[in-house]
Amino acid sequence: MVSSTELSTLDAPAATYLTFGLANSIYAVDALVVREILWLPDITPVGETPPYIVGVVNIRGKVVPVMDLNLRLGRPAQPYCIDDKVIVLEWEGHLAGMIVNEVRNVRQINPEHIEVASLYAAQASGTANRSSAEGYCIAGVARVGENIIMLLHLASLLRLPDEISLDDERGAWPLGNQDCTFYPEATLAEREILRERARSLMQPIAAQDFTGLLPVAVVALSGEYFGIDLHLVREFASLRHVTPVPCCPAHIVGQMNLRGDILTLIDIRGVLQIPEVDLNDQIKVAVIGFNELLVGIPVDEVLDVVYLRPADILPVPAAVQALGDDYLTGTASHGSKMLGLLDLAKVLTQSHLVVYEEV
Repeated sequence: MVSSTELSTLDAPAATYLTFGLANSIYAVDALVVREILWLPDITPVGETPPYIVGVVNIRGKVVPVMDLNLRLGRPAQPYCIDDKVIVLEWEGHLAGMIVNEVRNVRQINPEHIEVASLYAAQASGTANRSSAEGYCIAGVARVGENIIMLLHLASLLRLPDEISLDDERGAWPLGNQDCTFYPEATLAEREILRERARSLMQPIAAQDFTGLLPVAVVALSGEYFGIDLHLVREFASLRHVTPVPCCPAHIVGQMNLRGDILTLIDIRGVLQIPEVDLNDQIKVAVIGFNELLVGIPVDEVLDVVYLRPADILPVPAAVQALGDDYLTGTASHGSKMLGLLDLAKVLTQSHLVVYEEV
């Protein structure tokens, strides 16, 4: 049964929500219950839990259950991706994570934009059809511009069977099949990234001193790994509805509407002398901002965010210099791959890449 406290949030002046994408739909959750957002780590499968609980992860000494939100909403299982996210929620003193495809933004939603359908309202009287998992976990639907945003109902979403607790006070969960592997489709390189993320999450905050470290977003371009200074990255978005711009050079892919802002897309593969690829809906866009310039850089994948020590950064090997070392500030190891650190500001301000107003 829905608590009167949560139903009253729909009558509040304006609530703040974290919006995220899942299976081509937009969902939102009360931003006040979001503890943190993680890149998808390796997850340890456990037994004696509902099918949608895919396992647990150790977050700084706290064992946190993680749910597959697709399964929780009664949808078919979807393959995982290395750039999926885990949103960690804190609800009634307990922690739980949910796997989503992409995190969008934090926004306020006015109550007049929220509709409470009869199915959702029926939960208050306990008459909702519990076989409709998605309906049972949604508090309402918000219409914001052209977007329809489904607002998650936390009490229903995080409710587990009575014999299963969100937070095992004994500090241990009963393990199921030891041979079961989370995300079995992952490549060896991806699995090492997942494991490294999990190892990093196990470290206490006090042990994670980021002073003097360079935060880098790791992206893939034509099979090569590159690092982008995270200070320049506004967000990552999916490539969609690109409009070609007439009379532009080949590296100007086109323009994309990003929540009302017109974003010019620039393909930097040519200047890096790496093979170009056909852009499709699997391509991601790194939204880059510095000074007054805001552009989108199409990338094949967003792989990770790492913090590099100065000692981790090595000079550009002589074999790579022929490819244009002017655009690399150094290299670093990332799993079994070599990571080229991009001087992206320099790449974009080269005369043949600048987007002039008259273009």
